[in-house]
Amino acid sequence: MNNMAQAESRDTMTAHAQRDHKVSPFLLEVVKNALDTIADELALIIMRTAYSSIVRDAMDYSTAICDSNGHTLAQGLTTPLHLGSFFDAMANLVKNHAPTAVPGDVFIFNDPYLAAGQHLPDMYIVRPIFIDGAIEGWATTVAHLNDIGGIVPGSNSIGSTEIFQEGLRFPVLKLYQGGIENQTIWDILSANVRVPDKVLGDVKAQVSACLVGEREFKSLFERYGRETLHRTFQAIHDYAEKLARAPRWPLQIPPPLASQIPPGRTGELSVV
Repeated sequence: MNNMAQAESRDTMTAHAQRDHKVSPFLLEVVKNALDTIADELALIIMRTAYSSIVRDAMDYSTAICDSNGHTLAQGLTTPLHLGSFFDAMANLVKNHAPTAVPGDVFIFNDPYLAAGQHLPDMYIVRPIFIDGAIEGWATTVAHLNDIGGIVPGSNSIGSTEIFQEGLRFPVLKLYQGGIENQTIWDILSANVRVPDKVLGDVKAQVSACLVGEREFKSLFERYGRETLHRTFQAIHDYAEKLARAPRWPLQIPPPLASQIPPGRTGELSVV
């Protein structure tokens, strides 16, 4: 992003914050950047501690910090493609598993049908962040593992005719429950992949990142308090929506598509 675009973004955020008299534009900017920093720290931890080259070098993974409802507050600067799946994955997790979560839990899942994941090699590791007995946020990661079993090495077979041929399927499970490691899941994962040292090493990197995300998120609450941050989080969501709906420059419609636009329509795109 160039300097002009950065200045425009700051001006838009400041103007939006000023319309919400409950949130100072200065506080909004500080908290937003603090959340971005936490998400980036998760990404750096995974990059520095992962075992496989696809995660460590190709950076085929993503990190994010979510609010108590599982809505994204900040995302790390890695692979943005994964983050589009966080909305459904977190909605499923919050709806079906948040009520039984306890401090120290870590969830693992990858199944697109049972857990709203992507394809099976993309493994989600998510940690609820409890503050004073209530979930106030989620530290979330997803990484493309070197192998998850299936009929070909790498678990990306174009010849698969059903998901059972693609690899090991994880619904939402607790890899850690109340801070206690579930060794059974580690053993199942290790026994069903071709490179267990790299796969388990990458998953452990994700777990470590989520632990740091919890620590830093809690420090934010200690500094600003629950009420102030709840208002600020809502302001961040409002700002993101306003930015997405803001009018943009006219898009050039390619001639093959332009010929399909009904008469009287301009071909402009809109967010609904």
